[in-house]
Amino acid sequence: MKKILMLLLSTTLLVSCGGDGKKEEKKDNSIKLNTQAEPKEEKEDGVTRVYLTGSDQMKFNKNEIVVNAGDKVVLTFEHVGKMSKETMGHNFVLLKKGTNVQEFGQEALEYKDNDYIPEDTNAIITHTKMLGGGEKTEITFEAPEKGNYDYICSFPGHVALMNGILVVK
Repeated sequence: MKKILMLLLSTTLLVSCGGDGKKEEKKDNSIKLNTQAEPKEEKEDGVTRVYLTGSDQMKFNKNEIVVNAGDKVVLTFEHVGKMSKETMGHNFVLLKKGTNVQEFGQEALEYKDNDYIPEDTNAIITHTKMLGGGEKTEITFEAPEKGNYDYICSFPGHVALMNGILVVK
């Protein structure tokens, strides 16, 4: 008798919980992630196009950029955050070989009126202007000789997190 009651009970539970034999469609509730890759450097006929961003989280989207020596480099730099230039400004500063990044960042603090770019310095190959959230700029320069070159954001305190290497082959 106990076995019959258990069988009846389990059948009742199965039917009441949707086990009526009808096929149920499952919904896909999974989260779709943006899997689009970051744009790579585009190289064509001695011209390398680079897209670099800075964010409100004090991050560049790339910590390495690879170019060929002597190539014309067209760098598009965009501040993809929302914060103002005065609060969370970003720039791209390409430094010459042998420049002490921390010392340069410390010196840059004194040049607020010049977008934190030291005047009369020979440590810079090229740089962008300082950008606020939503702004974009483009610079063109010739890639230096083979080697590794540091690039940074010179806004106060950013050099520690916003830095990378330009690899020239």
